[in-house]
Amino acid sequence: MPDMPESYQMIDWKQKARDFDRFVFDWNNKSQTGPLIWLDNAHRNIDQTTFGLYTAINDIRQGPKANHGEFHESLNSLAAVLGAGLVGIDKTNQDGYNYVKMLQNYFNSDTGWNIVMNNTTSSVGMEGGGYGRDWWYDVLPNALYYAVCDVFPDVEGAEAIQRSIAEQFVKADSVLNGNYDFSYFDYGKMQGGVNHIPLQQDAAGGHAYVLLSAYRKFGDPRYLQHAKSAIEALLSQKESRFYEALLPLGVYTAAYLNATEGTHYDIGKLFDWVFDGCKSPTGRTGWGIIVGKWGDYDVSGLQGSITDGGGYAFLMNSIKPAWPFIPLVKYQPQYACAIGKWMLNNASACRLFYPGYIDEQHQWAPELKDMTNNTIAYEGLRKHDDYGKKELKDVSPVAIGDGPKWIKGNPTASMFSVYSSSPVGILGAIVNTTNVEGILQLDCNATDFYAARPYPTYLYYNPYSETKSVIYRSSTPCDLFDIVAKEYVAKDVSGEGGISIPAKSARVIVILPAGTKLNVVDNQIIANKQHIISYQ
Repeated sequence: MPDMPESYQMIDWKQKARDFDRFVFDWNNKSQTGPLIWLDNAHRNIDQTTFGLYTAINDIRQGPKANHGEFHESLNSLAAVLGAGLVGIDKTNQDGYNYVKMLQNYFNSDTGWNIVMNNTTSSVGMEGGGYGRDWWYDVLPNALYYAVCDVFPDVEGAEAIQRSIAEQFVKADSVLNGNYDFSYFDYGKMQGGVNHIPLQQDAAGGHAYVLLSAYRKFGDPRYLQHAKSAIEALLSQKESRFYEALLPLGVYTAAYLNATEGTHYDIGKLFDWVFDGCKSPTGRTGWGIIVGKWGDYDVSGLQGSITDGGGYAFLMNSIKPAWPFIPLVKYQPQYACAIGKWMLNNASACRLFYPGYIDEQHQWAPELKDMTNNTIAYEGLRKHDDYGKKELKDVSPVAIGDGPKWIKGNPTASMFSVYSSSPVGILGAIVNTTNVEGILQLDCNATDFYAARPYPTYLYYNPYSETKSVIYRSSTPCDLFDIVAKEYVAKDVSGEGGISIPAKSARVIVILPAGTKLNVVDNQIIANKQHIISYQ
C-alpha cells in the first residue's frame, strides 16, 4: 500500500454517522426513499414490538407489507445502533423508542438456538442473509450484540441474553473440539453441517472474540479457556480460511491474550491470513484486503474479493476490521505502523462508496444519487462493472451493488445499501484528523469493548519522509507516553503540546495524568496498578 494515497481525502466520519442515524431512523422520512424503518409487531422470541430496517433502498422483500413485516436483518440493525452509540447518540431513548431493548427480538429462543441470529424467525430465513446455513451470519450478530451491550449497559434482559450466548458458544466449542471444518453450526442440536457454502474455519475467531468479551464481563474462567481453545483451533489451520468478517476478531483476541495471559499466539500469521487473503480452492478463494489503484482512485485497504472481476470491495467489510485492529495495537504495538498505514488508506478509500465522493462517471446509478442523502452508500466498489452497462465499459472503478441480483424485480435503487452503511459509526468513533493532513488520530479505546480503558490512547501514523509534529490539546496537565518506542514524547502538557512522529513511523500515545509513575512488573508497564503495555 502507498504510505500516503495519491487520491487521499478524509471526510468527517463522525458527522457521516450522525447524518446516517438521522436519515435512517426518521419515521417520517419525506425523501424519495420514504421511511427506511418500520415496526414489526410479530413479537418473536420476546413479547415486545421490534423494528426493521431496509437492507437496501426499496428492497422489495422488505417493509411493513412484505413477508408480514418480519424480514429484516440483525447485522443491519445491530450495526446501526452500535454505530450511533459510538458517536454519542442515546438509542435507549430516541423518539420514544428504546432501540437497544428492541434488538432483543433477534435472540432466537423460539428456535432453541438461544443465540442472536440475523433474523427473528426461521420463516423468513430463506429470504436472504444466510440464517442458519452460513456460519458467519450466525456468529457475527453475537459479537455485535456484546458490543452494543457494552456501549449501552444495564438494559433490562440483556445480561441474560449475553449469558446464554456465552454458554452456547462454550458448548459449541466443546463439541467442535478443535475441528471447525463446517459451513454452518446448528446451536440447537449442537452439531456442524456442510453445504454448498465453503467451510468457515475462521468462525473460531468469532467464537473466541465473543467468549473473551464474556470473560471480561462475567469473569467465568470457562469463557477464557474456550476463547483460548478457539484461537488454537484457528491457528491449527494450514492456510488462510478468511471467509467474510470473523478472522479480524480472532486476530485481536489472540493479541489481547498474548499481552494479558502470557500466550504466544502467532499474530503475524493471522495478519497475513487477513491481508493476503484466502488462497485455498476449497475456501472463499480471493477474499482478503485489496491493494492498488483502480483508475485514478487509490483503493488500498478495502476488504472484499481480490480476484472477482479484478477486485470487488464492500463497504461493510472495509469498515468492520477497524473495530478490532485499532485497539489491537495497544496489546501488540509492534504492529502499530502497519495498522496505521492500512487505516490511513482504508479510511480514505471508504468514502468512494458514497455517491457524493466519487465522480458520476464512476457510478452505476448517478441519476439516483440524490435519493441517498449521501448517507446511504453503494454496497460495493468494483474494478469493472459486471452488469454490462455500455456507458461503464473501460471505466474503473465502478460504485455498484448486488441488490438487483437478489430477487427478480428488485430496483436499481437497491444498489444503495443501508446494511453496508450502518456500521459507519465505527469509523466515526475512531477516526479524527489532526493539524497535519494525512496524519490521523485514531482512538484505540473506542471499540475496545469490555477491556480496561483507564487512559485515552491514540494511534498516529506518519506517512511522510520527514518527521512531523501534531498538536495535542488537553484541558488538564498530562504526560504523553509512546508505547511503541516506550518513551515519553512530552511531560506536563497543559493546553497545547506537540507529538513528534518520525518519518514513516507510528506512535501509540497513552495520555497519563501529569506525574504518573510507571513501573515494569512481570514484563508489563504499569501505571497506577493499570496495565498499559506488555514489555517485549
